[in-house]
Amino acid sequence: MSDGRLAAGGRLALTFFTVAPLRADRVDRAVAGTAIRLAPLVGALLGVLLAGVLGGLGAVAPALVAGVVTVAVAALLTRGLHLDGLADTVDALGSYRSGEAALRIMRQPDVGPFGVTALLLVLLLQAASFAALASRPWTALLAALAAGAATGRLAVTWACRRGVPAARPDGLGALVAGTVGPVALVGLSVGVALLAVPAVPGRPWQGPVAVAAALAGTLLLVRHVVRRLGGITGDVLGATVELGSTLFYLGVVLTG
Repeated sequence: MSDGRLAAGGRLALTFFTVAPLRADRVDRAVAGTAIRLAPLVGALLGVLLAGVLGGLGAVAPALVAGVVTVAVAALLTRGLHLDGLADTVDALGSYRSGEAALRIMRQPDVGPFGVTALLLVLLLQAASFAALASRPWTALLAALAAGAATGRLAVTWACRRGVPAARPDGLGALVAGTVGPVALVGLSVGVALLAVPAVPGRPWQGPVAVAAALAGTLLLVRHVVRRLGGITGDVLGATVELGSTLFYLGVVLTG
């Protein structure tokens, strides 16, 4: 991989997954594929920022307040794009329509009852999970939020693996579908799993298991979407970010 493509892919990854005002001077499938492979790293960096917010607020405010504010900051840092994708995807799937009819629903600017319900559920679960994490030691809190945000973006990388088609001939889905090979998937998955090891004090296995469970959930979503819509779209990728991160957070706050 050339340095130029890596730099262009890094800028594009930040544009895709954060509010960073960077201009991608080159956008093609090669650069987009690089951006998708860098997505977990961008997620980890975002998680570090969120950990600072949660840890700082958790020291001076009630845990639930800290959790809600951290969720709001996460939405601001991503322009709410992934949440919008989640709402649109759930509305399309909830319509019980398939193919182009479902894609038309995804393109509508309004949010239906299925989408609203999905947004409320995900935001509440994230806020409650953050509240539970706020009281953990700093190392565990940092690992949990960095690995959680990385897992959501790793789910996007898996959704863009070879063999998964795009639902439309244009748009973000067409640009990134099928751009990631198996070697990158394995390497990135192992890296995120290792990042998650310190997330649960005394249980080094629970973080990696949470990563695996989150990926399994998002893979089921992508499989269902491909069957219903014919492939992935940008909205579907946004939905995988939110679902993957939320499932991970739940996985590391559960105790037994």
